[in-house]
Amino acid sequence: MTEVLKHAHSATVRAWVDGWVISRNAPRPVPEPWGLRVDVGLPGHVTRHVVPAPTAEILDHLTGTLTVPGTWLKLCAPAEAVAPSLPPRWSVQEQEYMMTTASLTRTTPKAPAGYTLAITTRAGVTVARLLTAAGEVAARGQFAVAGRAAVIDQVETAAEHRRRGLGTVVMAALAAAAVSRGARTGILVATEAGQALYETLGWTLHTPMTAAVLTAGGPADEQPAGRP
Repeated sequence: MTEVLKHAHSATVRAWVDGWVISRNAPRPVPEPWGLRVDVGLPGHVTRHVVPAPTAEILDHLTGTLTVPGTWLKLCAPAEAVAPSLPPRWSVQEQEYMMTTASLTRTTPKAPAGYTLAITTRAGVTVARLLTAAGEVAARGQFAVAGRAAVIDQVETAAEHRRRGLGTVVMAALAAAAVSRGARTGILVATEAGQALYETLGWTLHTPMTAAVLTAGGPADEQPAGRP
């Protein structure tokens, strides 16, 4: 990766983290030699370390010094590239994908029949909800703006309302609202299931993301899985 690409990659990751902490009402990220640290302070999610370019040396350092259960690593790499460097106490989660779009569209969608679209903004976080006639949330998503990027977060559709195109409507509503707030590009982290939806909407893969959480129990000096 050239220096220009490294800088662009790091800038994208930083924008995602900056938007994520606003979206989740978390403390501002703290720069570290390996990336960014967010002191989330929640049960089971005490701290997260975001590493744009994980290496075996960085992972050896982090796993050798981090000891508090509920500490998370968010690594910009596929699981097969980083899992061998993680000791057994680190539980690797389902593969994720950081995705971007270079051009958000300001086309406000119509809510499907039987649903009402509601958009609210509070403390820098804009939320789009599709509500049923009974006022229940059928689908929702939110974003926060970091620079010129809208960081999309927590997009989900209730199980009984899936396969009706509601996710597409929510994403269009978020994009339109983001453009009105000055955003021009978008960043999100998707599950494998979500990745398929976002690809149909013109989003592209920026990097695979691997999350791992330090679980309780086990000696601190365990050897990484796959190592002697």
